[in-house]
Amino acid sequence: MRHLFPATLLLIATVSATASTPKFFDVWRSPEVERLNFAGRKVAALVITDDQPLQMSGEEALTRELTARSVTGVAAYQIVPREELKSAEKAKGWFERAAVEGVVALRPVSRDTEKTYSPVVWSSGYYQSFWGGYYGYGWENVYVARATGQTTTIVVETLVYDLTRDRLVWAGTSATKDPKHLQDFVKDLITAAVDEMKKVKLVG
Repeated sequence: MRHLFPATLLLIATVSATASTPKFFDVWRSPEVERLNFAGRKVAALVITDDQPLQMSGEEALTRELTARSVTGVAAYQIVPREELKSAEKAKGWFERAAVEGVVALRPVSRDTEKTYSPVVWSSGYYQSFWGGYYGYGWENVYVARATGQTTTIVVETLVYDLTRDRLVWAGTSATKDPKHLQDFVKDLITAAVDEMKKVKLVG
């Protein structure tokens, strides 16, 4: 298989057999939120990529991981028509009609190089508002990775938004060497993200 999953982000397979688990090297949490609890609430899984089959597969995998954690997960591609997905104004109406209260967004940042962030990046600019800033920015800056047959490090941006307030709750970037399978990659990524949130007592 030749495709690397971009979200996100996500690899279908690579030739290396030494895949690593995701390692978060930059994390941020909102000082305005004491605890995060999406249990029983509808949360959208969003994988930001121009490759539609990979977006669908990635969002399905992410939805399963959310549902396994007592969240009502829903894939974004199931509630937003493809032709309206990249428009924040148009997509927002679909999210609202579906009664979505939160979003977990995955987006690829780079391959082989680690792009570092600071609290200033997370707490200002495009990121703080999902609809007013990040949504359009994210779709305009899609990274597409391709397999090279060599050891590859995929850097992924993971963001958690509370749509009831349209605010960023938690953010992190992670690096994974030669991720091999979609299901395992997403599962490991979400597990690692939850562990990071536990460290800062955002979740129990």
